[in-house]
Amino acid sequence: MRHPLHPALVHFPIACWSLATAADLASLVWGEPVWRFAGVLLVAGIGFSIPAMLAGFLELMKITEDSPAIKDVNRHMIVVMSALAFYTASLLLRLHGTHLTEPGLPAIGSSVLGFLFLCAAGWLGGKLVYGHRLGVSHTPPGQ
Repeated sequence: MRHPLHPALVHFPIACWSLATAADLASLVWGEPVWRFAGVLLVAGIGFSIPAMLAGFLELMKITEDSPAIKDVNRHMIVVMSALAFYTASLLLRLHGTHLTEPGLPAIGSSVLGFLFLCAAGWLGGKLVYGHRLGVSHTPPGQ
């Protein structure tokens, strides 16, 4: 493959988790149909995050320890894993066995914190591509 797989995979958990947080906040007004949707999106986002993180880890193994990007790569990884932890906690706080229940404020708060960490991870990911030029081909197209 000519380009890294990680950037192609991250859109799915980002979309699911962002919409889950929006649905959690909307559920405070519109109730059950929206919080059920948020729960499904949390499950999907967590599931989609695994291959995205594995692809990111494979990209990490290509970076040398003396690379000026390594600190930002490690920060990106820690921040996105924190987002995963908050979204997972939000899901667990709304599960009763295998059934979704109405989320309380701790579950919604965890979702909001997950979103904040997700935004920070995205900013760091952008810094890795646009600042450090990671994953950017240095040869002209077609060569």
